[in-house]
Amino acid sequence: MILGLDIGGANTKAASADGSFVESMYLPLWKGCDLEGALEAIRRRAGTADAVGVTITGELADCYGSKKEGVERIAGEAKKVFPQAVFYGIDGEFHSDVSDYRLFSAANWSASARFIGAAHKNVILIDIGSTTTDIIPIVDGVPAARLTDFERLSRGELIYAGALRTSVAALLQKAELRGKAVRTSSELFALTGDVNLLLGNISEEDYTCDAPDGGPKSREGAALRMARVVCCDLEEMTVAEAVELARQAYRKQVDDLKDGIAEVAERHGLKGAVVCGMGDFIGRDALAEMGMPFTLASGIYGKHISRVFPAFAVARLLSASLERS
Repeated sequence: MILGLDIGGANTKAASADGSFVESMYLPLWKGCDLEGALEAIRRRAGTADAVGVTITGELADCYGSKKEGVERIAGEAKKVFPQAVFYGIDGEFHSDVSDYRLFSAANWSASARFIGAAHKNVILIDIGSTTTDIIPIVDGVPAARLTDFERLSRGELIYAGALRTSVAALLQKAELRGKAVRTSSELFALTGDVNLLLGNISEEDYTCDAPDGGPKSREGAALRMARVVCCDLEEMTVAEAVELARQAYRKQVDDLKDGIAEVAERHGLKGAVVCGMGDFIGRDALAEMGMPFTLASGIYGKHISRVFPAFAVARLLSASLERS
């Protein structure tokens, strides 16, 4: 088995190159979660791995004093469990160590884009996870995005909003309710997980991250959290009004995504997209409104692979690299 790992700040994902093994676990590194123990559990469940490719995205977690420290500590934990592990860099190569940490910082989008680029030479890859959205231009089969998150944020290639963990107040500063414009509270009262649960975009089981209030990940629980965004509860606000608030938050997220896609498409002259990630429905809705042709990765590889796409991509890239050598 050739195994791919995508170790993020909130989620750790694994997939085999043949797609027979897939796993994703909510593992917030900033809370001091046991990364080594989680990787050991993956190792046991996956079985013998002949080769392991790792991509790192958790280095920005604020349990680390710098990206360098984050990359080195995550790589160290991976090597304890998988001594054979090699690390994918934004140069498109695999490395036995992470001495030049800048090659490995937030490199998972590059693995996905290089894998997609082999089949779709000129396309936009849109990966919408629980936390962020990558909008990656692929030109002549090669990722054409800038190499740091800071640079990508400045060019519409990274939107720091996802399908679960984004604060509703970060998306929506003002809502229209009862015929009034109402400012929202900047407290962490509700997440996009609550939005998407209320709108039927995800199931209760899909809501894998912590709810802000630690309460139930149910429709009523989500409605209460949404009510708090405008300083209400469910005695002061109806569930129907909470759903309306969710619709407005979702509308804002779709519009923000459309702006990013349009910026990237115009810059590179790209006219189609491939969408993956657990929030692919957001990309689907944005692209449909834009009239841009798109392919859902879930339709090709299955929903389970789409949700862990960078892990799958790094496994496939490593497999191809080993075949060439």
